[in-house]
Amino acid sequence: MEPIQWEIKKFNQLTAEELYELLRLRVDVFVVEQACPYPELDGKDTHAQTLHVSVRMSGGNLAGYLRVIAPGVSYPGVSFGRVVTAKSFRGRGLSHDLIEKAVELARVNWPGIPIQIGAQEYLIAFYRSHGFEAASEIYDEDGIPHIDMVRKHG
Repeated sequence: MEPIQWEIKKFNQLTAEELYELLRLRVDVFVVEQACPYPELDGKDTHAQTLHVSVRMSGGNLAGYLRVIAPGVSYPGVSFGRVVTAKSFRGRGLSHDLIEKAVELARVNWPGIPIQIGAQEYLIAFYRSHGFEAASEIYDEDGIPHIDMVRKHG
């Protein structure tokens, strides 16, 4: 696998070009590809403690992204979301790398605090493989079945 480069930035550290690139990837996948019109810009990107995590391949191509959200913003615990891999980079295990990086950042920045996420239902087994357990019944969010999941020990 070609080398990857991690970038972890707060909102005010992102250049206009980086922000555009991240938002374009999120909209391309979550709104267009998944045919799900929803409020992509929810105000959590600009929170002072939100960490924007990008993974780039050699050549600087954006391959994946997620954001790590401080406790009390989305859930009582730490959270992460908008986990996305660009179509041309899927099948290489980058989503697993992204989750491992999110867990590491949560552990370092908010030690001992559980990680809570709202996962799409079809990804339950994926998140279980990373130590997450179901914490709710399945519910509808923007027309897509979701479930809350928790990882108690970061």
